[in-house]
Amino acid sequence: MRDRTLLSMVALLSMGCPAHAERIGHVDTRFKWLGPDDKIVIEAFDDPGVPGVTCYLSRAKTGGLSGAVGLAEDRSDASIACRQVGPIVLAEDIRNGRRDGERVFRKRTSLVFKSMKVVRFFDAKRNTLVYLVYSERVIEGSPKNSISAVPVMPWPEGP
Repeated sequence: MRDRTLLSMVALLSMGCPAHAERIGHVDTRFKWLGPDDKIVIEAFDDPGVPGVTCYLSRAKTGGLSGAVGLAEDRSDASIACRQVGPIVLAEDIRNGRRDGERVFRKRTSLVFKSMKVVRFFDAKRNTLVYLVYSERVIEGSPKNSISAVPVMPWPEGP
């Protein structure tokens, strides 16, 4: 019974969860004597609600001892580039704007209070998906942001 309850909770939590990022690489930006260096991390994730779209994020990652143990707060600097990587078929609720502002990715950038989020909008007039990355804090967020647009195009069939 206990295993069944645990399995049910895991299934419920995984439904509708934002995507998880795959680390592509990083570059060091500042040497630290103790702990890892500060760096810019490049990650990729597939939009869980729109197959055929992959987004690439670059974000600041704080190093040092506090960064090594997960206590550092990362800066709000981030950039995003999204691309069509396969055929796109939009769900009707995305096409008619009912899911505008839907969170498709989230990453904690401090122990408790701060996170980086990616949300998706659909520009029906231009048949384009627009992705916005921004940082949010419980008390005060940051105006730093970046967007990327993906025109929904026909995908060529294989040879």
